[in-house]
Amino acid sequence: MVTTFVLISARPERIAALAEELADLDDVWEVYSVTGDFDLVAVVRVRQHEDLADVVTKHIATLEGIVHTQTLVAFRAYSRRDLDAMWDIGAE
Repeated sequence: MVTTFVLISARPERIAALAEELADLDDVWEVYSVTGDFDLVAVVRVRQHEDLADVVTKHIATLEGIVHTQTLVAFRAYSRRDLDAMWDIGAE
């Protein structure tokens, strides 16, 4: 599974509607409204790396109101549980 974060700049009047439209897309798992340089972050998960191009360019970037996207591909996931376990090795 390939996990990516699509950072989205949008026209202000379309942000809420876009969040809902993005959340309805098959490969979009979560959508967050955020502060900073971007308006929305979509968490996209696809089976194969090649599928990512279709999701971002054909499904996300073409939605009305999206001005710009930037895609970050995740290499490895870390959770608090993983980090805590890493530091607990040999602590007993």
